[in-house]
Amino acid sequence: MDAHDHSLAADLEAMMNMGSTRRRSLRLLLAGAASLPLLGCGGGSDSSSGESSSGTTGSGGSTGSTATSSNCSVIPEETGGPYPGDGTNSNASGIVNVLTQSGVVRNDIRSSFNGPTGTAAGIPLTIKLKIINANNGCVAAGNFAVYLWHCDRDGRYSLYSSGVTDQNYLRGVQEADADGNLSFTTIFPGCYDGRMPHVHFEVYRSLAQSTSAGNRIKTSQFTFPMATLNEVYATSGYSSSATNLTHISYATDNIFSDGYSLQLGTMSGNVADGYIVTLTVAIAA
Repeated sequence: MDAHDHSLAADLEAMMNMGSTRRRSLRLLLAGAASLPLLGCGGGSDSSSGESSSGTTGSGGSTGSTATSSNCSVIPEETGGPYPGDGTNSNASGIVNVLTQSGVVRNDIRSSFNGPTGTAAGIPLTIKLKIINANNGCVAAGNFAVYLWHCDRDGRYSLYSSGVTDQNYLRGVQEADADGNLSFTTIFPGCYDGRMPHVHFEVYRSLAQSTSAGNRIKTSQFTFPMATLNEVYATSGYSSSATNLTHISYATDNIFSDGYSLQLGTMSGNVADGYIVTLTVAIAA
């Protein structure tokens, strides 16, 4: 569909055709921004790809190489893509910003809110993130906030893609508890043409600061093991994703091609009961 083509083109433009040096270029773009490094500790392993979450691949948001602190490794800084909905860009109707809307702070992001009433269909997925402090022995760091968004099972982004511009589902904000844990109830995202399946997120120092994208301290993405993707996309509702997945790989994806072990979620569950994906991220707080 057109939305898929536009998304890939916009992602490629956003990365400025960076190729193997895209993170160095992105680092230069972000120079001078008031941001702190976010670090990721341990993702999953994907036996089908031959890569595991060793904490040694991926590049740092400020140094261009993997940084470690008490076994916490820097999660790469990534583009927010063309569909962030955080006030940093527009759709045909103008600036798009859900961060200031009533109801955006929520656990269940499957349905639209603050007026729109649509609900995204798909296999249930629970996203569990844990924020830890790399400057304090990687202990739990509570009260940070995460804004998270992803496409629906047809590869469409609410607010932007044709057919769902009047919806704002699959977007939400959560505050970590005192143990650094937060979660979202959602559906498994689809695979659109030109990108490996992924979820976007931004990290903020606090829930109060999450109302403005100018306060974000990290933007990144995570992905899923190939075995899980194959299971999900074998179901009838994800037939187009199964086709699109055959045209892309971690090695050719413009985000994950230079390493993704720090961005690979750990999976449990099945297509009948739904899935849980977990990822630990650490901030130098």
